[in-house]
Amino acid sequence: MAVEIAADIRRGNIIEHTDGQLYVVLKAESFRPGKGTPTTTIEMRRISDGIKVVNTFKTSEKLEKAFVEEVEHTYLYPEGDNFVFMNSANYEQVTVSGAMVGDGAPYLQENMPVSLQMFNGDPVSITLPPRFTAEIVETEPVVKGQTASGSYKPAILENGVRIMVPAHVGVGTRVIINTEDGTYLERAKD
Repeated sequence: MAVEIAADIRRGNIIEHTDGQLYVVLKAESFRPGKGTPTTTIEMRRISDGIKVVNTFKTSEKLEKAFVEEVEHTYLYPEGDNFVFMNSANYEQVTVSGAMVGDGAPYLQENMPVSLQMFNGDPVSITLPPRFTAEIVETEPVVKGQTASGSYKPAILENGVRIMVPAHVGVGTRVIINTEDGTYLERAKD
């Protein structure tokens, strides 16, 4: 285990908490008030049972960071509430719970390369590619003359995810989405 200060903890890190359990960091925010002690609030999920916990630490407080192996996998298919991935090196299949995939589930596409963080041979966290390309299947019609305005309108992607897109984007347009927060980035070039 490596020791890091709370301010250096990032999303996706695996830490060993004071209760001896392993947690995956979902979100970490540092707060530095003008007066008082700076703090870091960490939202994390306990790996053993999936319970989410939010803790606040002093930014200089030391936390145990677990050593995890990052292994490239390919997404194959859903299996009930779980997802099946294949190790790209040795072709072994790994089943990952839907809770571990979390909000990233709608962005999984067949044969998509992902990175699984493994601890003692078991998957503990998943990292999706930062960008996801999908086609818009439903949105309001394009309004003539609104090609460069800053207004956004709701749209539904082929995977059922609802996002906000610029007014000039219409049905059938392929767009690139940020998988971390589900926001529109740009039109796809293909």
